[in-house]
Amino acid sequence: MSSSTRLEGKSGLEQTAEKIASRQAKVVVVGLGYVGLPLCLEFAKAGFNATGIDINSAKVESLNRGKSHILDVQDTDLKSCLEKEKFKAVENYNPLKEADVIIICVPTPLNKTREPDVSCIIAVGEQIARYIRRGQVIILESTTYPGTTEEVILPMLEQKGGKVGEDFCLAFSPERIDPGNRNFSTATIPKIVGGVTPRCTEFAKKVYESIVKKVVVVSSSRVAEMTKLLENTFRAVNIALVNELALMCAKLNINVWEVIDAAATKPFGFMPFYPGPGLGGHCLPIDPIYLAWKAKLHGFESRFIELASQINAYMPNYVVEKVMAALNEKNKPMKSSKLLVLGVTYKKNVNDIRESPALDIIEMLKERGAVVKFHDPYISSLDSIQWTALTPAALKEQDAVLLLTDHDQFDYDVIIRNSVLIIDTRNAFRNYRGFSNTIRI
Repeated sequence: MSSSTRLEGKSGLEQTAEKIASRQAKVVVVGLGYVGLPLCLEFAKAGFNATGIDINSAKVESLNRGKSHILDVQDTDLKSCLEKEKFKAVENYNPLKEADVIIICVPTPLNKTREPDVSCIIAVGEQIARYIRRGQVIILESTTYPGTTEEVILPMLEQKGGKVGEDFCLAFSPERIDPGNRNFSTATIPKIVGGVTPRCTEFAKKVYESIVKKVVVVSSSRVAEMTKLLENTFRAVNIALVNELALMCAKLNINVWEVIDAAATKPFGFMPFYPGPGLGGHCLPIDPIYLAWKAKLHGFESRFIELASQINAYMPNYVVEKVMAALNEKNKPMKSSKLLVLGVTYKKNVNDIRESPALDIIEMLKERGAVVKFHDPYISSLDSIQWTALTPAALKEQDAVLLLTDHDQFDYDVIIRNSVLIIDTRNAFRNYRGFSNTIRI
């Protein structure tokens, strides 16, 4: 019996359920960034016909040639899915017409007044509403404030006359990707799902059970949205705590890294977090602000979150002050000093500079007259600053070397043996106890 014969007489959602179970559902992922591309390829590898939509024509063209722009996605995996005709990338919304499952993975930044900017979600929602048909399952993954799924997307879809939970399903499932983490991937990280209705939750669960090992169901899309914000706010607040502790320990002439390592020996009641030059990436600097903004609309002042954001935002200034003090000890003014920044991505072993504190630090150093160059194995160019090869000669000619991102590819032995002065913001040189040329934050 053919699949079309089996589906006759069934409702749109019943047909979609059978298509998901038989891997015949057409999956469309909107946004092919650090979240959307790995997700789309997981569906392709599971046997689904997966299409990725992205408005960046260069990215689309590169992907269709089998070239990934994301380190976590291997070219070999991408080419395999292309050869099997299970994946393709496009820069138009036409695939929405035939899609059975639509997953939204677009950016949610802050606007100029540091308020949530959900314009990308709205733009995609309008396109989905334009093409919506019975039986479709629509899932938002973009991190956002609680209520976005129901308050922003749902009204656009229901304006077309359909009813959620009956004609189509709508849910939220927070992305949990950790770029550069080799231990956890899209397929192995538990997936939270929360639908607008119980049936929506059921269908979202069916979708993700096809590609991930564990799906965790919550009672609503609002709970799922809040879960993601809690996860990232938890990290941001605890990082702020150790950043403040680092500032305090500097005043008390205590090694904060030794303190943390000692505390981490306690087998219960303590989880180690580490100080650094500031928060970066698309999530940690932004998500707590989404939560605080939503709370403020309901008359609640999230003082703890606001304070944590202030502390973390101050860290680039502290690093610059540390550089100035270190140079002064060498009788060197900041102006005209030669400085080499090592690592400009927001975390190690990734090629992502979004919200990287290194960019702010570089600009502050330049404003103070320093001659700044950089080296990063994952980034070959930045606006208005020169990339330089990491050689003994290049290191020796610097007045100071500033380690901002502790990439595994760095040869730390070469760096410490050829640098006059190192300001280490990541405790990367902790094992080089015989050298006196390193200052830690």
